[in-house]
Amino acid sequence: MARNNDDMLMEDELTAAFMDEGSAPAAADDTAPAEDAPLAEDDGWADNTDDFPGQLAVDVYETAEQLVVKARTAGISKSDLDVSISDNILTISGVLSGGEDEHTTRWHIQECYWGEFSRTIALPVQVREDENSVKAELKDGVLTITFEKEKVEAPKKIQIQ
Repeated sequence: MARNNDDMLMEDELTAAFMDEGSAPAAADDTAPAEDAPLAEDDGWADNTDDFPGQLAVDVYETAEQLVVKARTAGISKSDLDVSISDNILTISGVLSGGEDEHTTRWHIQECYWGEFSRTIALPVQVREDENSVKAELKDGVLTITFEKEKVEAPKKIQIQ
């Protein structure tokens, strides 16, 4: 679907959206930092990832008989994964290791998440939680958890007397 120009941010609005509140655009003069200047130690992008475990991306869909949860878990071994369900709440957690090298002196780009992750999902339909009704498989970096859906009887009409 094509968008008209009224839906798009104007250049000034886009610039303002990425600037700190109250700061004005920098003038094009000699006081602006050079583009190739190194970033300051505290460039404002630091975040404390130790406080928040990483999120796991998931797909959740259903078929006539099953509910399926798929999660991208590339680089994670089975022994580093924990999957549990209780009261129709699914939790997938684990540790993704391998991002640190003790000889690293300076990072240039670090986009990959390394460390603990966790994802808790309230399943959208009732599922059977017994061992024989749930199957979990880790293949080619994708964790697939398949649940048998709980058989739900159709509502019964009650005749009003």
